[in-house]
Amino acid sequence: MSVRPRVLVCDADPQSLRALRVVLRGAGFGVEETSTAQAALHHAGLRPPDAAIIEFVLPDGDAVQVCRRLREWSAMPLIVLSAIDDEEPKVRALDAGADCYLTKPFGARELIARLQATLRRAHRGDDQSRVALHGLEIDLAAHVVCRDGQEVHLTPIEFKLLRVLVRHRGRLLTHDALLQQVWGTRCQADPQTLRTHIANLRRKLEPTHGRPLIGTQHGVGYRAA
Repeated sequence: MSVRPRVLVCDADPQSLRALRVVLRGAGFGVEETSTAQAALHHAGLRPPDAAIIEFVLPDGDAVQVCRRLREWSAMPLIVLSAIDDEEPKVRALDAGADCYLTKPFGARELIARLQATLRRAHRGDDQSRVALHGLEIDLAAHVVCRDGQEVHLTPIEFKLLRVLVRHRGRLLTHDALLQQVWGTRCQADPQTLRTHIANLRRKLEPTHGRPLIGTQHGVGYRAA
């Protein structure tokens, strides 16, 4: 039996939350419900869902803040719902990382179609198990990294850190986001531990001369260049 995709729904209106629950469950999705921005972020960090649907206006913030925080560490599909049909909030939400902005009222079939489309795109990205990057050949499925045909030995933590950076390459990942993704939400690791592993990756993977593999934004985080 296949596992149902899990969707995190964040909406402070009980009636709207109930309607979304009925629509999503009827389409075969598992539903996890929250009503505030902080609750959504906490829930997503503890048990990352397959996708999230977020109401634009929330009691303690808005969907822009939630999307921006989630995009620090996750590429999950994000759909924003709103009764506001103005260009400015749409642009803000999309700039913060939302995949889709749906204006209320919308049809249940349209919501499910949008959700399924964003999940398909996300799954296509996950299926890319082999990555070529700055002279490296990285097999994400086999946990193998090669340079010039020679395998480079990485520890399990080093490979996990590399995999997170590669899957989000070009995007700045904060120290907290990397610690959460690599060591878990209850990790005891600190930024110094992270810096040590980044230094080891650079020593093993970056060429003596040429473009660096891992870029640094001091005091903030790292990105795969």
